[in-house]
Amino acid sequence: MPAENRTAPARPTRGRILMLVDNGVNGDSRVQKEARSAAEAGWDVVLLGRTKGKKEQRWRIGEAEVRLLHVPGPLFRRRHEYRRAVLRSPLAYRPGPLAAYRRQKVKAWRADLNIRLILARQQGSALGRLRLLPARLAARLTQSWVTLRYARTQALEKRRKSMDSALDRFTTAFWRRTMGDRAWRRLDPHLWDFELAYGKVVDELKPDLIHANDFRMLGVGARAALRARAKGRDVKLVWDAHEFLPGIKPWNPHPRWHVAQCAHESEYARHADAVVTVSDTLAGMLQERHRLAERPGVVLNAPDGEISPEQAAEPVPDLRELCGVGPEVPLAVYSGSAAPQRGLDIMVESLPHLPEVHTVFVVLNTESDYMRTLRARAGELNVGDRLHILPYVPHYQVARFLATADVGVIPIHHWPNHEIALITKFFEYSHARLPLVVSDVKTMGAMVEQTGQGEVFRAEDLEDYARALKTVLGDTGRYRAAYDASGLLDQWTWEAQAERLDAVYSRLLPGRGDRPAAGRGEAETQA
Repeated sequence: MPAENRTAPARPTRGRILMLVDNGVNGDSRVQKEARSAAEAGWDVVLLGRTKGKKEQRWRIGEAEVRLLHVPGPLFRRRHEYRRAVLRSPLAYRPGPLAAYRRQKVKAWRADLNIRLILARQQGSALGRLRLLPARLAARLTQSWVTLRYARTQALEKRRKSMDSALDRFTTAFWRRTMGDRAWRRLDPHLWDFELAYGKVVDELKPDLIHANDFRMLGVGARAALRARAKGRDVKLVWDAHEFLPGIKPWNPHPRWHVAQCAHESEYARHADAVVTVSDTLAGMLQERHRLAERPGVVLNAPDGEISPEQAAEPVPDLRELCGVGPEVPLAVYSGSAAPQRGLDIMVESLPHLPEVHTVFVVLNTESDYMRTLRARAGELNVGDRLHILPYVPHYQVARFLATADVGVIPIHHWPNHEIALITKFFEYSHARLPLVVSDVKTMGAMVEQTGQGEVFRAEDLEDYARALKTVLGDTGRYRAAYDASGLLDQWTWEAQAERLDAVYSRLLPGRGDRPAAGRGEAETQA
């Protein structure tokens, strides 16, 4: 139903909080927990995300409403990709399906002439063969010409995507120099597609506070707050920075993409009334980069310390049963996002050196290109029977699901963003009371050495990884005992983080009542 016809919540609320995220919500445990816990704290919560299809989807997470919007992408392609490059590549076809059409058309022409020649030979008609000669020569010449133009078209498209020519570098630098933080409008206009899909819905919902998750939604939230204030409504904006954007490994290969996202973030960061992030180190970096008036608050990506009776009643899949291994088999698990910079390849490469060990990846997409590559590599090493790839379980089941493994592995590479926070899987492994094997990224490596809950190895060092894993498997009880330290796991719970987040909301929206007594709502239900 349209947003303006949305019925008012039956229960009294402290105000409406609108949360924004640029993904499909499922698989993003942080935003799910934020929405649910804010609703439990008495806020009227709507969480807007993005669907891959064209049809809007709705469901609930406890008392929070989730809506996934369709985001059309006509601005994903740059303007120059729609024009012919008359000077740059005069022989290339104009953008679109024409090149493929011409190539296929001339192939069909030659195929038809070949059949006509065969028939003429069968009929013994020399005249018939002679009549086909001009057409066959014309077809051959035409195919050579079309093939040349098709190759030029393919090369042009490749250059346009890589944008590594001197002209491309000059234009990128030109827009950055002349437009500053506003340069994203030229470098990645696709960001406007999110604004045009989300903006109207945000305005219709009339939130009291907008909670924008990560860098894309920061701009959507800031522009919505500015529009609301122009109409006399004092809407507050909270920016939830999940990572240090300049330090990420860009998942979009377009060279302008990362530059554009950083400019977009810089333009709108100053409009946030409060900023929260995932670590104290990152808080300091964000304050310095964006010259924030106050240091961002820290809300860790910690798992639930308690779950509702409904969630507790749901059966938890048996990890070892799904892998087909018994309790005596050494089992190393990685759970979380899967990408080359996450270092999962080292877990596969180590298997020939650890003949008793089985490895399991718990990932969002079990058939992604990366997973297929790792599965194929395991086959080449003749260890395919010891590699298992499983899908996610609901976030409130993760710790219990992983608990039967022997060790939790975090083999991430040295990227600036990996050095500065304790990531979600660190806390999930900890609540599963798993001994850890982690790479020597700064913050996480230091924490593991401090608590004694695992071993640290040199990132991307196969021999050192095998050493660390053997060490942990040799005495798992000693590493599990680290979790008995007083208060260690208590501070790493979402309940503690939810109180911090609610304090931010309450400070920005004073006089909205107190947070109700702790309690858990109903489990997530799909509409």
